[in-house]
Amino acid sequence: MKYGMNLLLWTTEVTDAHGPILEMLAKQGYDGVEIPVFELDAGKFKALGQRLDGLGLARTAVTVCTAEANPIGDTAAIRQAGLDHIKKAVDMCQAMGATHLCGPIHSALGVFSGQGPTADEWSRGKDILAKAADHAQKAGVTLVVEYLNRFETYFLTSAADTTRFIQEVNHPFLRTMYDTFHANIEEKDLAQAIRTITPVMAHVHISENDRSTPGEGHVDWATTFKTLKEVKYDGWMVVEAFGLALPALAAATKIWRKMFPSEEVLAANALKFMKANVEG
Repeated sequence: MKYGMNLLLWTTEVTDAHGPILEMLAKQGYDGVEIPVFELDAGKFKALGQRLDGLGLARTAVTVCTAEANPIGDTAAIRQAGLDHIKKAVDMCQAMGATHLCGPIHSALGVFSGQGPTADEWSRGKDILAKAADHAQKAGVTLVVEYLNRFETYFLTSAADTTRFIQEVNHPFLRTMYDTFHANIEEKDLAQAIRTITPVMAHVHISENDRSTPGEGHVDWATTFKTLKEVKYDGWMVVEAFGLALPALAAATKIWRKMFPSEEVLAANALKFMKANVEG
């Protein structure tokens, strides 16, 4: 297993100022970090990759799509903008040496139509993600589609639907992931959800029901880790937590109160929690 920390706990753009955080995570024993990819400056990402190499930290990445760049948008121009954004994000991954680009790249985050996904949207999504995966394959980056809960998207909100979507696209560089926060809201049976998604699963987010320290809330961790062991998952296990470090990010993630002593304590406790459940 490879253990990672998503840097959205601190920032949406990793800069030189975050060097002490990277050093702290390396010292704590993390194998890698998950880098937000919103700014698209290849030079900065290349320099960041070199810094991470020096710390012995591998990396994955995360991005989102917007209403103006939506892979299932109702105009060709909007869909093309979505494809272009994903391609550029892949290029940033290549620049910094990230192996996976994760996130809800299937549709625009927080945008709703007032109904469930249509057959046309499903078809549009498959077309755009297949093209994005072609680009990702050339760059050696695996695209990892993340299903969300119904309050953040209407397009992909379950293991079953997301697995079907990935299997219909049928591209070796388009996979999906299991996120404990979203599954806690949407799935009736966590074990079955994990078993369903296993054939196309390439990533796992460890996230508590309140988005704070894993292991301190009510996610059914016993079932989660037991089933991940049963299916022999052995890839990235990345902590995704959110706090108050960045006001704009706190507003986007709806974090209104302090729920842990410090980001450093959360990171340390989360790593101990994962290792105890995986290796214990």
